Amino acid sequence: MPALRQACLFTLRHYQARTLSSDLLLSQINSCTHEDEVFNLVGRNKARLSEKHVGIALNVLWQLQKKRPLLLRTSDYIRNHSQFLTLCILAENKVEHMEDEAIVDTLYSILRLNVEDHSSLAEVLVTEAWKRLERLSLPALSKFALCLYKQRRHCSPVTGKVAHIVDMKLDSIQDIRILSVLMISISDVISQRFRDRLLHKAGQLLEEKDEVHFNYAKRILRFLQNVKLRYHPLLEKCNKIFLKSASHLDIYSISLILGLYEQLGFDNAEFRLLAKQLLSENIDVYYDPETFAKLFFILGPMAGSKVRERLLVTAVHMAEEFSSHQVLVILKTMQKMKCRNSHLLKKMASVLHKHLDSYHVIQLVKLTQYLVVLRCHDLELFAKLKMLLLGFLKSSVIPADTAAIIRVLAMLPSFQVEEVIINKAAAVLPQCKLHHLNCIATALVKWNHYDQLHWQNSSELCVKLLQKLNDCGFQRLQKANNLNLLLEELTHVNGEWFEEVLSEETVAMCQRLIDQITWANVLELSFFLIKTNHRCPSLLDRIASVTVENIDKIHPFEIYFILFLFSALNYEPPANEEFFESCIQHLTSNLSCFGTHRLVLLGHVLAVAGYFPPVLMTRIFNVSFLSKLDAQLEVLPDILKQRVRLCLMKLNRAVCLECPEFHIPWFHEHYCQRVFCNSSSQINPLRQHVHRMLTEILGGSHYARMSVLTPYCYEIDFECVLDENKKPLSYVAQNTPLDDVEGIHLTRDIKDKGRKALPPGAQRIALEFLDSKAFSKDSHHLKGESALKKRHLEMLGYRVVQIPHFEWNSMVLSTKGEQLEYLRRHLYGIQ
Repeated sequence: MPALRQACLFTLRHYQARTLSSDLLLSQINSCTHEDEVFNLVGRNKARLSEKHVGIALNVLWQLQKKRPLLLRTSDYIRNHSQFLTLCILAENKVEHMEDEAIVDTLYSILRLNVEDHSSLAEVLVTEAWKRLERLSLPALSKFALCLYKQRRHCSPVTGKVAHIVDMKLDSIQDIRILSVLMISISDVISQRFRDRLLHKAGQLLEEKDEVHFNYAKRILRFLQNVKLRYHPLLEKCNKIFLKSASHLDIYSISLILGLYEQLGFDNAEFRLLAKQLLSENIDVYYDPETFAKLFFILGPMAGSKVRERLLVTAVHMAEEFSSHQVLVILKTMQKMKCRNSHLLKKMASVLHKHLDSYHVIQLVKLTQYLVVLRCHDLELFAKLKMLLLGFLKSSVIPADTAAIIRVLAMLPSFQVEEVIINKAAAVLPQCKLHHLNCIATALVKWNHYDQLHWQNSSELCVKLLQKLNDCGFQRLQKANNLNLLLEELTHVNGEWFEEVLSEETVAMCQRLIDQITWANVLELSFFLIKTNHRCPSLLDRIASVTVENIDKIHPFEIYFILFLFSALNYEPPANEEFFESCIQHLTSNLSCFGTHRLVLLGHVLAVAGYFPPVLMTRIFNVSFLSKLDAQLEVLPDILKQRVRLCLMKLNRAVCLECPEFHIPWFHEHYCQRVFCNSSSQINPLRQHVHRMLTEILGGSHYARMSVLTPYCYEIDFECVLDENKKPLSYVAQNTPLDDVEGIHLTRDIKDKGRKALPPGAQRIALEFLDSKAFSKDSHHLKGESALKKRHLEMLGYRVVQIPHFEWNSMVLSTKGEQLEYLRRHLYGIQ
């Protein structure tokens, strides 16, 4: 017995000593402040290292790196150290004994230390974690999912298993940090139903939390980018988080956010203004190529003239230091800026010569497009691009890449088409989507038109290929049985080929699939009808009824585009009042969803349709609102800026004419006269011809004025005045006499110049010629803007005579005598 007691005491003392020693080693590892300290401990205690020590050591190595700025990290040194290899071997041997969270932490640490994604240790850790997937906590599951995403296992079975577990446990997730990581990681293996559940859950968590870190919001944007969805409720919530986090945003975050916004088709002037303010204050800080390229991308399109010049000068000086990606960013931004600075363009072109071989095919396509649009004149560079693109074309097996290459080859200057291109196009046609067919057709038509096909029977071959292309387009449409997939395919389709060949057939197919129109796809269908200018009553009626029935499910910003469709096409559905009132009530209850310039666009759309909600009008025509609008307009793209200013003027005019009870003043007189005077004063041949006929009908050139600016600044083609006996009245201010000199310029009458009070019974007549843009496609139905102009001119006291192009250009009016009689009947109101 005494011997047994001694043995037990020895064992106990040995165990306690070992435990104390192990705990001391663990504490020493955790207290290390440099990687060499960790490696020294590992080297001295190899035999005593447990799976816990190994996991903690690897984690500490990452935590030490994490504390350092990116440029000061020493991951290469760590990975190449002999004791790091020791840790990896020990971890691989002891993985089965590790705790669940330790396995995930170890995998995360080695990946952040840039160990190869598919190293033996990484593979072993993934396999072991997969076995224990069901029992991982949500934080550990989130971390493991992120590791799989970093390893590019986007569609692997283990990612599918993670998605299944998230689907089962979604209701229990209450941490937006965990959810945002999981959403990104499983985005490639989820169904639409599951996607919608994730969006709803993310919206709930963002709503519930008072403070949300902007990194979580960035992850939500990445998820939306991954699933290619512009989901406004989440985009707006994320944008509010970014605005609240202004003090924490650096140039990297701002660049990433704006890049994601661009890809998602989302824009927010308030965030743009914030970005401009944050970066303009410290513009001289960004002196290295990486951060300057980001600065150029962000500030370039919205910079004032002085900042813009500084950016261009700095870009020229820094050009030689730019990487291949940074050159692409600079050129893309120059295109957005419409900047054709010859010095910078030459610099970029010279730098490109050394980078060309590093671009993949889509980057080369984009690069070529930028250079062509910016009017680069480096023929040697274009020759190299042509050679590289042809090489990619010959080896390409992806229809989208083939179509993109053919489209951009057609943009190259003085390009001689080789037969191999036509053969490649013919081979890929049956696999092409409508967008790809459109790209190829556009190229073929251009080459044939400019006689760039020079081999034997080339034109005949091109015609046959176009016919085959048309047949492929019709066949693809005929096979369509899912409206959502069809609308997704139509998103990027535009151009003459589609308009002439497939537009009517596509509308007919949408009509055949009309029962599949739901609240979830009315926006995409509206976009298609807006783009194609089609007035299809059955589709429009269905959109209206679905919208009214599901008004609470449709985001207000989407309602705006639906109303834009009906307003632009001047279409009234059967329950027109109910439709517009439901939409307006939904919109006015959610005006906070709209930025300042979006409210102006919304107000204009409603005004064209004849609606002026008081809450919206009083909000827009307010001094503080207009001041805020002025500030935000400075950061909008030029085209959007001009459109918003024009819409504000039109809305101001409409309110003054149709709602005088609002007492809103007309404050666009100078703007209109400036635009009117700056526009081309060249009189086209049709106007000259018509003016001569009016002179003949009325008895002199002084009885009609041409290109007249009315009160409230409508420009009309011709104006004349008839007295109560239908006799023409002469103007005090006479026009410059017309002669037969081509390109003659006429005096353009500004408001009130030569305008006088009319005698009793006299009437002003506005004569307007309406081209095809005033009507919906293949229709004689007047569009909204033209109908609004007619309504307003009548309010101003005019009798409006509108001459449609399809009447004036018809065979019925093929002679001058018939045209004279037609004008006489309309001027004098003879039936």
